[in-house]
Amino acid sequence: MAEGGGARDVGPQGEALRRAMRWLDERAREDAQADKLKLVSEAAARFDLSPLEEEFLIGNWSRSR
Repeated sequence: MAEGGGARDVGPQGEALRRAMRWLDERAREDAQADKLKLVSEAAARFDLSPLEEEFLIGNWSRSR
């Protein structure tokens, strides 16, 4: 039964990242001048993201907006 555990563990983390990205997109639409790095930091805390997930957002979301 431990074989399937790894796949289930990835789901919740991935969902938090997707929710954080949706939240970030909403904040950016509300205020186009908002500091993207501060928003990412707030999203990381709000959605309990790992440091690796936060780095992903810094590298992919904040630079692409």
